[in-house]
Amino acid sequence: MESQIVNLIINLISGGIGGNIAGALFKKLSLGLVGNTLAGVVGGGLGGQILSQLGMGGGGMVGSIAGSGVGGIILMAIIGFIKQALSKSQAA
Repeated sequence: MESQIVNLIINLISGGIGGNIAGALFKKLSLGLVGNTLAGVVGGGLGGQILSQLGMGGGGMVGSIAGSGVGGIILMAIIGFIKQALSKSQAA
């Protein structure tokens, strides 16, 4: 049980970091510091859970951190694209 909680915390932290990295790389999609972090945390949690369900989450700490970081990047980018598309449609 404790191991699962530790893994979840690591997934959330690495997802938040991944979301902020994505915000720095994709300036047009950035949601700001808080938005990038929140999207990354959610994406990291989801990414970690998906990897765990696929049997890849327990393969090692580095794989878990990388997987949840990528989950954070992906979700932040998706939300950024949606925000950008909505702002363009409202401006037209």
